[in-house]
Amino acid sequence: MTQMPPIAVLAGGLATRLRPLTEKIPKSMLEVAGAPFVAHQLGLFRREGIVRVVFCTGFLGEMLEAFVGDGSRFGLEVSYSRDGDRLLGTGGAIRKALPLLGHRFMVTYGDSYLDIVYRPVVEAFERAQKPALMTVLRNEGRWDTSNVEFVDERIVQYSKKATPDMHHIDFGLSVLRDDVVGNVPVGEAFDLARVYARLVELGEMTGYEVHRRFFEIGSRSGLAETDAYLREQLRRSF
Repeated sequence: MTQMPPIAVLAGGLATRLRPLTEKIPKSMLEVAGAPFVAHQLGLFRREGIVRVVFCTGFLGEMLEAFVGDGSRFGLEVSYSRDGDRLLGTGGAIRKALPLLGHRFMVTYGDSYLDIVYRPVVEAFERAQKPALMTVLRNEGRWDTSNVEFVDERIVQYSKKATPDMHHIDFGLSVLRDDVVGNVPVGEAFDLARVYARLVELGEMTGYEVHRRFFEIGSRSGLAETDAYLREQLRRSF
C-alpha cells in the first residue's frame, strides 16, 4: 500500500475578503460548525491516513500554533514553517518548508475542506512518474472561475485568465516533488500558480479528476456553505 506523504497547508494569507472577521484571528481559526475550521481539516487528514502535516503560516500564525500545537491531540504530527517578516506567497512558503516536507508531498490550502479519498490521488501521482499532479473538478463556472483545460485525462492549459475551453477548475489538492521549487532561493516570494502554469506548458504536470465539489471559507458565502455542510456531516455521524 502506498505510504501517504506529508501534506503542506498554506495558511499564511491575510484573508482580506473576510474582514473584519479576520482582523484579529487567522482564517483557519474561524469557528465553523462549532469548532475552529482547522480542527475539521485535521480530522479529515487523519481520516485519510495522513500522518504528518506542515502548516505554512504568516499573519497571526501564532494563534494557529497555540491551538494545534504538535498535533498529538488530533492524532497527527504537526510542524510549522513561518514566512517571517514578509509574506512569501504560496510558492515561497512551500520552498521554505521543503526541509520539513521531504522529497514528495501534498499541498492544500488553509481555507479548503476537500472531502475526497486522498490515497488514489497519491497513487495516480506515483503511476504518472511526473514531478507534479493537480486534482481538477469539472466546474463549468459553478463555484468559481474555471481555470483548467482538461482533455483526455491531460491538463492542456492552466491559467488565471479563463478561456472558453476551460471547463475544469484546480480543486485545491496537489502532489509535488521537491525539485519543482527547489531551485528557487529560500526567502524569495513567488506564486505557486506560476510554477503550475510552467509545469503544464512543459507537459510535466499530470491531472486527476475528482467528482465531489470543494468547500472553502475564503469568502462569506463559502464560509456559510462550509458551515452548513459540516453541520450536516456531524449530524449524520450521530
